[in-house]
Parts: sequence; structure tokens; C-alpha cells
Amino acid sequence: MPDSIKTKVPKRLIRKEIEYEFFKQVSTMVTAAFGLVAALAWNEAVKGLIDRYVSAEGGLRSKFYYAAVATILAVAITYYLGRVSERFVVRAKRP
Repeated sequence: MPDSIKTKVPKRLIRKEIEYEFFKQVSTMVTAAFGLVAALAWNEAVKGLIDRYVSAEGGLRSKFYYAAVATILAVAITYYLGRVSERFVVRAKRP
């Protein structure tokens, strides 16, 4: 085999790569954790809003209406954010 294929990677470079991957994974997990906390906070806020304006007599039917409206809003907002994200990607690729 040629010497260029047999070259060894210095241990310090391997260590730096491991440290970088570790930091990247930890930062992703911390970001996801904060996202979960925010989602739970919004969940409680929306539940309070629903409890205030939807009568208790509605029962199960009201909960299904709430679930349907929440799902439609989530899909619409996700779609909109995806479109906005695409615009940023297109602008970033321009010279």
C-alpha cells in the first residue's frame, strides 16, 4: 500500500473530533429539552384558555373540537414555517 493510505491520524485530532461531536449532541439535547418545556407551558396556557371559554357540559365533544382545531393550526403553522425556511435557504445560496 502507498504511504499516503497508511498515514495515522494524530490522537489530538481524534480527541478534538470526539469533543466536537459530544458538544454537538449535548447542545442538541439541551435545545430539545427547552423546546419541550416551552411546549408544555403553551399546553397549560391553551388548556386554561379552553377551560375558560368552553363549557364543561360539552365534555368529550369539546375536547375533540379542541384537538381538531389545534391539529389544523399546528399543520398550518408548520407548513408556513417550512415555506419561510425554504426562502432563507434559497437566499443563502445566492452569490
